[in-house]
Amino acid sequence: MKRFPWILTVLTTAAIALLIGLGVWQVQRLRWKEGLIAAAEAAATKPPEPLDAVLAGGDVEFRKAMMVCPGLATAPYVELQSIHDGQAGVRLISACRPVGRNDVLLVDRGFVADGQEARPRVLASTLPLVLVGELRLTPAPGALTPPPANNRFYARDDAAMAQALGVEGAVRPETVFALTAINPEVPALQPSAPPAAFSNNHFGYALTWFGLAIALVGFYVALLRRRLKRDPS
Repeated sequence: MKRFPWILTVLTTAAIALLIGLGVWQVQRLRWKEGLIAAAEAAATKPPEPLDAVLAGGDVEFRKAMMVCPGLATAPYVELQSIHDGQAGVRLISACRPVGRNDVLLVDRGFVADGQEARPRVLASTLPLVLVGELRLTPAPGALTPPPANNRFYARDDAAMAQALGVEGAVRPETVFALTAINPEVPALQPSAPPAAFSNNHFGYALTWFGLAIALVGFYVALLRRRLKRDPS
């Protein structure tokens, strides 16, 4: 009489538990992502509020804020390689120290398509400019991102951009995407906030992990029954 396949049973049980755990984790991720999407949609419908009120509210992602940025229209900028509506180009990034605050926000002034040479002039100025923008938390740059060259960046690296712009003091972790024209004299510079890009495939992933767990149970049961039939004693 053959011994019961304890080793196979233990390994199969561990694998099934792992697959079920991965499925449950994806269900949790699904709920989290649905909450994130709902929060982003709700934030996008709120009217602009003063910057201090938005920052005091806690969750600033996708919130619209009003602020006064002295000299922003002629401020220095760096260029960020980007794609907008399927077209390659750059986004112009400047620093803003809003009136009444000690910290600095990086402002995405808008998108300029490749082939457009026009750029805003750069002059020392303290002329106040009222800006309405949408706040987004800035993701960390990837490890394989090329380093900046000739004042052009290939990922949003707040620390490196702030250094290139000569910023002194603390830089907030959000980027402000201009929704109002900062430089109407440069029509090629189009202010815009990229659409929210939320991939939500967690339900499909959960079904995959649960399906693999069920398939493994079926395979184990079939293998065990076959083994018992061969050894009826």
